[in-house]
Amino acid sequence: MRCHTEDMKNLPTMKVLLTAALVVSFTSGCSLFKDGPGWGKKDEAKAPTVPTMPEPVPTHRFVIDDTIDIVGVVQKTQATKEDTLTDIARRFNVGYEEIVRANPDVDPWLPGEGKEIVIPSQFILPNAPRDGIVINAAAMRLFYYPKVKKGEPQVVHTYPIGIGKVGWKTPEGSTKLLRKTKDPVWRPTASIIKEHLRERGEKLEAVVKAGPDNPLGRHAFYLGWPTYMIHGTNKPAGVGLRSSHGCIRLYPEDIAQLFELAPIGTSVRVVNQPYVFGWHDGALHIQAFDVLEDDKRDWKKAQAKLLNKAMAERIQKELAARKEKIDWAAVAKLSEEPRGIPVSVTGGPDQLDAIVASATVVQNKVAPGATWDGISDLPVDEATFQELVSDREPSVESAEAAAAPAPAAAPSTKPATN
Repeated sequence: MRCHTEDMKNLPTMKVLLTAALVVSFTSGCSLFKDGPGWGKKDEAKAPTVPTMPEPVPTHRFVIDDTIDIVGVVQKTQATKEDTLTDIARRFNVGYEEIVRANPDVDPWLPGEGKEIVIPSQFILPNAPRDGIVINAAAMRLFYYPKVKKGEPQVVHTYPIGIGKVGWKTPEGSTKLLRKTKDPVWRPTASIIKEHLRERGEKLEAVVKAGPDNPLGRHAFYLGWPTYMIHGTNKPAGVGLRSSHGCIRLYPEDIAQLFELAPIGTSVRVVNQPYVFGWHDGALHIQAFDVLEDDKRDWKKAQAKLLNKAMAERIQKELAARKEKIDWAAVAKLSEEPRGIPVSVTGGPDQLDAIVASATVVQNKVAPGATWDGISDLPVDEATFQELVSDREPSVESAEAAAAPAPAAAPSTKPATN
């Protein structure tokens, strides 16, 4: 009797083949365990949708009427690891001093990843006629009111600016736009050439042609005040600083827009209002800025008198009609530690924290319709930034030599400041 059939003789070979087949099935067809119906499959819950932050609110153009004193909203955003406050300021179209004032406990150069940053993008309109260009030197901000066309609402465009450093004060008063030039040539004044040589050991050329080394940038308005202009800049980080020789500087993208909007002959008013007032939601608000170092008014001793004088007559009449009183304790606190955020003058001294806490946190990006593309003129390096900051305080000799002349109308083909 035979113990083994032919198939049984081949059993070891069959085992090998079966094992190999199983290995192939497990390795190449492992989706059976993952996706196959009924084979250990678990119901996979969908990942929860994380709500995205809203987009930032535009900060440069607003529709207004005679009853509107305050435009924009306070916003917040979160800094990235690479951000500086100058980066965020440019992104949201605010100036350096504006964003630093609103964030007193934040390191301007290293805010820190995830740090919440307050964007001071709410503005009280200056106490001045709403016509043409109005510049509030204390706020370091320009407001442009185009002529209203029939059937269209009034609008205001607003931009952060850089102004004259101590000793090179931007003049106050009224003038107008005489002419405008693209890719302007700069002819520095004799006093600027002397200062540059004394403080930097460099000799400025008498004529600086258009290009990356021209501090006027690519657009310039010439005013009825000799040597003074409204222009762009080749150092955008200087916007929001007292770093010019008296001229008004704008971000390159902002001056490019204003260049197209404002016609020759547009009126220009420069005011110095460290405290501005306006009605909003039925309450009188104040927006406090730092008093400029060369402001000769004594804001500490005569604060109430000066503040009352700073209020428009319309606002004073409405305040009296409502029989409301200003909370001078709140005003005093705001004047000592200005944050540049509109606050009710009748709501108590601690409401600023509530305003900041309730502000919407938005994406850290350029707002829709903004003037900047978010790419051009990438952030300044630290060394250049520190140079801009140090430029705010010239030597005593430079300050004495640069006493600003009284404004007067004259052709603007002579040497100019920057």
